[in-house]
Amino acid sequence: MGVNREDMGQAVKVFKALGEPTRLKIALLLAKESNLCFTAIGEQLESVAGSTLSHHLKQLTESGLIDFRKSGSFIHYNVNRDIAEKFAPYLLA
Repeated sequence: MGVNREDMGQAVKVFKALGEPTRLKIALLLAKESNLCFTAIGEQLESVAGSTLSHHLKQLTESGLIDFRKSGSFIHYNVNRDIAEKFAPYLLA
């Protein structure tokens, strides 16, 4: 098989993260709109509690599918396009 162990581990993390519908919605949202802060993501999703959203963002970040950067007291999230292209091109379609 032509897949190395590191790529296989990364793929498992990404697919596991995207296996939950709310996380898939977050990833799709961030693929279309970059540099969204926590509040903006929450407003787009409406029915997700803040603590639940935080958990989902942590899972997506740990999978490598989304990145974040701090700007003062705000954290802005983006899809990691390299990881998305490799393991989840559906997000970028």
